[in-house]
Amino acid sequence: MGVEVRGGGAVETVTIECCPPIIRRPLDETEAAELAALLKAVADPVRLRLLSMIGSTAGGETCVCDLTGAFDLTAPTISHHLKILRQAGLIDGERRGTWVYYRLVPETVHRLGALFTP
Repeated sequence: MGVEVRGGGAVETVTIECCPPIIRRPLDETEAAELAALLKAVADPVRLRLLSMIGSTAGGETCVCDLTGAFDLTAPTISHHLKILRQAGLIDGERRGTWVYYRLVPETVHRLGALFTP
């Protein structure tokens, strides 16, 4: 669908897709399994918060030391949740000394978001 946008005397036509990918066409078995794994990884309030905290940090990465204090959970429990996010490919980490710094994997996060975005 084309929409005209007027601003400052110029007219620009912007194409807007009508439907998110999930209803444009049926998912094949492989896509469904991959996306289900991503959805399962974020279908936990702690993991969803962790993903949000990592993604919203200035500089794009967060030390695990800054994540553990935000929850009323033990460090091993936070590590378990981070491991699930990492195995799903939503985050990546790098050890620096005794700490691990986490960052989002943009391609995977985008793939998950694009599922529902027109």
